[in-house]
Amino acid sequence: MNQNHLPTPPVARKEHSETPLHGVVLVDDYAWLRDKENPETTAYLEAENAYAEAVLAPLKELREQLYQEMLSHIKQTDVSVPFRDGDWWYYTRTEEGLQYAIHCRKRGGKGGPDSGAPELVILDGNEMAKGHAFFSVGSTDISDDGRWLAYTTDTTGFRQYTLHIKDLETGETLPGEVERVGSVVWAADNSTLFYSVEDELQKRQFQLWRANGRQLNEGVLVYQDDDERFNLGAGRTRDGKFIVMESASHITSESWFLPADEPTGEFTVIAPREDDHEYSIDHRNGLWYIRTNDRGRNFRLVTAHVASPGRENWVERIPQRDDVMIEEIDLFAGFFVACEREDGLPRLRLWNFFGDGPQCAQLGEIAFPEPAYSAHPHINRMFDTTLFRYGYQSLVSPSSVYEYDFVNGESNLLKEVEIPGGFDRTCYASERVYATAPDGVKVPVSIVYRKDKREPGGNPLYVYGYGSYGYSLPLSFGSNRLSLLDRGVVMAYAHIRGGGDLGEPWHDAGKMLVKRNTFTDFIAAVEHLTSAGYGDSARVAIEGGSAGGLLMGAVANMRPELFHAVLSHVPFVDVMNTMLDASLPLTVPEYEEWGDPNQEEYFRYMLSYSPYDNLKAMAYPAMLVKTSLNDSQVMYWEPAKYVAKLRTLKTDDNALLLITNMEAGHGGASGRYDYLKEIALDYAFVLRELGIISRN
Repeated sequence: MNQNHLPTPPVARKEHSETPLHGVVLVDDYAWLRDKENPETTAYLEAENAYAEAVLAPLKELREQLYQEMLSHIKQTDVSVPFRDGDWWYYTRTEEGLQYAIHCRKRGGKGGPDSGAPELVILDGNEMAKGHAFFSVGSTDISDDGRWLAYTTDTTGFRQYTLHIKDLETGETLPGEVERVGSVVWAADNSTLFYSVEDELQKRQFQLWRANGRQLNEGVLVYQDDDERFNLGAGRTRDGKFIVMESASHITSESWFLPADEPTGEFTVIAPREDDHEYSIDHRNGLWYIRTNDRGRNFRLVTAHVASPGRENWVERIPQRDDVMIEEIDLFAGFFVACEREDGLPRLRLWNFFGDGPQCAQLGEIAFPEPAYSAHPHINRMFDTTLFRYGYQSLVSPSSVYEYDFVNGESNLLKEVEIPGGFDRTCYASERVYATAPDGVKVPVSIVYRKDKREPGGNPLYVYGYGSYGYSLPLSFGSNRLSLLDRGVVMAYAHIRGGGDLGEPWHDAGKMLVKRNTFTDFIAAVEHLTSAGYGDSARVAIEGGSAGGLLMGAVANMRPELFHAVLSHVPFVDVMNTMLDASLPLTVPEYEEWGDPNQEEYFRYMLSYSPYDNLKAMAYPAMLVKTSLNDSQVMYWEPAKYVAKLRTLKTDDNALLLITNMEAGHGGASGRYDYLKEIALDYAFVLRELGIISRN
């Protein structure tokens, strides 16, 4: 479609409103879009959808081509690596043409599932999803005797889950259910179920309940956390001996424990909460193994006796190190694995116990063959074992599951995801480079490209970023990416401050009153990539979602000329109005990440970068902004208001599209084929805007 024959974009009605605070007046002409029940709101969103579909109509064949390409790289009928839990081996499988996974199990012993054992289907997502435009399974737990399954489901995308109980012997789902449930865990008696429940308005898990799994309607409230910063959850230690209840904010946590065979007993606290102290626990042979940041941001490992778990009794086992982050401790009867992060990469370091006590020695670490990769513990349900499963992948190596044997010190490959359609990993290369931020800090950037398509300084460039909540960008393999790489796009992932790629100090350096480091890091990464010849400075596309959508909005305001196209998913762009409304889900807990705008210092700093409040009359890159009507984390009206306001200000003729999934939530479509079609649309937009395919 020729640019001169584009349909007229929708224009949202203005309704002036003002919010005075700290000597500043926040003006908002589109607050009315927050009314989800208003037919005018629905009409506007549907008009934007129709406009976007008209603008993208010339890309219909390309979208279908991309979808078929991505589909060709997926083994549609497949099965996961079975894992053992008690007398059963569990796995999921997919079937060609079906949107959802089928969860199954077979009986078997140490050597694996019995070859003659019948398959028992636990949950069939395809059957359960019938009649629903969206479907997702949330938490699951099976009683120790293997009979009772507690599971939760969401049919709207609002991440509001309903608890059900299924008898796996008869296949019957019991009558009765509980709404707004988060975590679920069985006690050792195979009858008592603990589950957490969220507050109806603020969507935080704040209560722990106990009930007989066959009589859910007779539950008893065990604990309620009234601090709005905290979310509550419960689970079992790997050895099965204790139920652990944890309540945590972004910067503080508190754990209680209860013997799993005494479900009506009282929970005991490990260490009372103190601001800025986070810890997590697991149990072995009468000792708590506690990962704690009481002596430094990167955590250390200590132990304490079950009878005296307080901080005054903690004994250090692994010290805090400024250059190594302890992300997790995987604890077993005879060994543990310290999951650490160093130099921006995960490390799996192996420790062996001497007998039943805490005395141990480091055996070394699992070696990985590539300079940049992702590695993490896989599913390990057995406590008394000599085997440890872990996952491995990189930007060029498909996802694999390995099993490390502590007896012979060897890793064995159990399964590598098959990538059909002619994939040859030797055609692709991955690199790690460093960009220099304005304050001199070195920012890691991971790059992947197809070798025979590299033209120094000439390739279209795609850069992804996030940079919040201490989340480390995983260097994962994605077969969908091949559709861009094979067309010559160089793809890069910026490990900017605010994320956790270099430990908690890296997170601290990109939040609260230094949040702008996140944005300037990203800009520095793009500038470095183009100046170093990884991409054409005139053909740069960027992408981010959720808090990464905040990143997209901020850098588009700061340096619009640097980017040619922006892909923004469920973006957190209306920072001030959202963070000033304490009735919204997540707002109060988020004060620890962004700051509390009711305090003037934070208000003025947040206002300096809030994308919605800093839109101005100037030329912007082409933008595709996507949201979902039932999003529970970033409300649909944030991107809707952002696009409506930007339409009235931008001075360019570049595309500005808003697409709202009217039947999904924060993660988009739930079915695997529907999700692929969403990605195909994104990629078609990027390919057109970067000039890789014709605009007509």
